[in-house]
Amino acid sequence: MLVSKEKSEISLIKDLLVLLEKKEAIEPVVLNMNKTRLLTDYFVICTANSNIHMKSLRDEVVDFFNERGKEIIYYDRGEGYDWILIDAGDIVVHIFTKSAREFYDLEHLWIDAERVVF
Repeated sequence: MLVSKEKSEISLIKDLLVLLEKKEAIEPVVLNMNKTRLLTDYFVICTANSNIHMKSLRDEVVDFFNERGKEIIYYDRGEGYDWILIDAGDIVVHIFTKSAREFYDLEHLWIDAERVVF
């Protein structure tokens, strides 16, 4: 059962990355968070090139999860943020402005998390 859940998550993340690349998200990265103390399996991190792009990416990711029956626990609904979070439990999507991504540097903060490459 655990293996099929992991395969299902990986398949979902692969599809999510295709969507993010289609929508021109900048430098999408997937971190496997299983070996951390966080209660999530994967971080998906990307950068938007404007506030409009950030809102569009957020809306696309929310629609993506909804269409696949993936429950969203929380997501930032406002506008004008430097960092938008979409928490779908075992997958958490972070959409940053360029400056916020550099400032918060989640990839470095979670340096021990395995970077997933497809």
